[in-house]
Amino acid sequence: MTKVKAWLNAARLRTLPLSISGIIVGTALAAYYGVTNITIFALALCTTIGLQVTSNFANDYGDGVKGTDGDDRIGPKRALQSGLLSAAELKKGIYISIIINAVLIVSLIITSFGLKEILYPILFLMLGSFAIWAAIKYTVGKSAYGYQGLGDVFVFIFFGLVSVLGSMFLYVKFISLISVLPSIAIGLLSVGVLNLNNMRDIKSDAAVGKNTLAVKMGLSRAKNYHYTILVLSFLCLFCFLLTTNASQLRYVSLVGYIPVLVHLRKVALTNKAADLDPELKKLALSTFFIAILFFISYYYFL
Repeated sequence: MTKVKAWLNAARLRTLPLSISGIIVGTALAAYYGVTNITIFALALCTTIGLQVTSNFANDYGDGVKGTDGDDRIGPKRALQSGLLSAAELKKGIYISIIINAVLIVSLIITSFGLKEILYPILFLMLGSFAIWAAIKYTVGKSAYGYQGLGDVFVFIFFGLVSVLGSMFLYVKFISLISVLPSIAIGLLSVGVLNLNNMRDIKSDAAVGKNTLAVKMGLSRAKNYHYTILVLSFLCLFCFLLTTNASQLRYVSLVGYIPVLVHLRKVALTNKAADLDPELKKLALSTFFIAILFFISYYYFL
């Protein structure tokens, strides 16, 4: 395998649709309030993709040096685990991606707020720095929060609240109370993807001391948790749709929950954690599909 393919493997491009779902929803919310800006949209997408790639590099590196990614790991082989990249190469890649992220974050802030504002740029610089920190500390270091069962909390915050509400704020410079509902919906769907990943790896993670929430709860309770967060996601989005006065086509985004319902049935009928692996892609793409349908209904058919 060439180095380019090795880096693409480490970047885990399949995770990118889920990562940008919140930006798509936040942009649609801004359009609902009458504001669109293609430059902000493009920079927000690039920034989010950059942060996700950094997280993927750091995850590969952190789990690799800790020995978490053993031969018994289910799912795609990691770059460090399979020897495609060395620890030193991955570490260098993390540093380079951090620099790229910093440039993108500053560019996005300047585009959104200009050079006259002071407070908002400072707040978003702090938020961007925290996002970079969170992307790395999920698995890297002795105090990696992913090993302490806190991954779900951070995913909910950054893939849901920050991604949706933060991107919306970049356009309209305010956050409405009702807009919190779709941010919760996307956040819970994203947590569902992580929980599915953790249920799949429950045995291998427990063996190496990676105490994810799924490891702490056990497979049966992790399944119940999974059902709960996905149903709550649907209810949050449905309540938002009920309380807005856009076109009736806004309800089309609920169609995206049909494959989620099929997914829930599959999870309920699956007794082996390893058999959950194919469901990861399905739930991630379903989340992206919901975001796209939401974008179409609120961006084009107000």
